[in-house]
Amino acid sequence: VQLQASGGGSVQPGGSLRLSCAASGMPLDHYAIGWFRQAPGKEREGVSCISRSADDTYYTDSVKGRFTISRDNAKSTVYLQMNSLKPEDTAVYYCAANPRGYVATSQSGYPYWGQGTQVTVSS
Repeated sequence: VQLQASGGGSVQPGGSLRLSCAASGMPLDHYAIGWFRQAPGKEREGVSCISRSADDTYYTDSVKGRFTISRDNAKSTVYLQMNSLKPEDTAVYYCAANPRGYVATSQSGYPYWGQGTQVTVSS
């Protein structure tokens, strides 16, 4: 499976962005999808993930109430709606696929990764 992340950009604090993760090579409904991010000088961390049937989701504490993950299996795309963005959300965001289909918070559960998309939150 190949993943393509898009939708990053530069916004002011309090702004919004919607990231998209488009899949090809395999129907997306076979996979759980996770979003991860890596800020400069920091380790990559899990942000959110969604099961293949969308019946389970996970959010790291720092984004709860601000980010929403969703998926459209017909379009083979997973979205991450990011509202009320903060400077500390600045990072390269990656999407990844977990063939087991369930929500997993460990990066080791995701063998397939897309390239990153840069999100910069700054005034």
